[in-house]
Amino acid sequence: MLRMIRIVIADDHTIVREGLKQLLQSSSDLQVAGEARDGHEVLQRVRDLDFDVLLLDMSMPGKSGMDLIKQVKTEKPKLRVLILSMHQEHQYAVRAIKAGASGYLTKESAPAQLVSAIQKVASGGAFITAEVAEQLALGAMPHVEGPPHASLSDREYQVFQLLVLGKAVSEIAEKLNLSVKTVSTHKARLMEKMGIANQAELIRYAIRHRLIDELPPQSEGSHTSIEAVADGADP
Repeated sequence: MLRMIRIVIADDHTIVREGLKQLLQSSSDLQVAGEARDGHEVLQRVRDLDFDVLLLDMSMPGKSGMDLIKQVKTEKPKLRVLILSMHQEHQYAVRAIKAGASGYLTKESAPAQLVSAIQKVASGGAFITAEVAEQLALGAMPHVEGPPHASLSDREYQVFQLLVLGKAVSEIAEKLNLSVKTVSTHKARLMEKMGIANQAELIRYAIRHRLIDELPPQSEGSHTSIEAVADGADP
């Protein structure tokens, strides 16, 4: 008899959840057991529902990212977490796996790959790319140094992400529910670790390492693409 895999879809965009639901329900062994649109609802579903795989977006309102993965695994250690993210940089995937996720794929992945990933993590396996596997292996080796941003703590990396999007310290504090002083401390520490003097240098670093998809607005809603900057255009 075919074993049914029960899934909860967590994404703050209704249209994304609906699309994923239709895709997953087209597979005979997958069943959508519930949905969540923010971190609070994710934890509610974890506590209230019996399911096998949490399909989790990395960026949602409220608690999200590594903090949410860790709390989910604390409350239900055997639950398999599969991250579906817009971020393609390997560092996101490495951090998600270390936080407790069983797999990571981007929203640009083919539908068939998503179904395969769910089936694999539900059966106890892991779903990661060869590049992410290599980064995890290198991280486990002594005396192997990665890029400067790999040395940041999860919270410092979270602050770094928002800084390179042009967010002010006060905005970051509100979004992460932290004090302005705490965010300022994280900012100072991450810049010291990375050997960077100011926010403009942080943004250039993020572009060079392809950690953001586009620059923060420079003027009336205009954006400069990564490709333009990487090719030497004036940002």
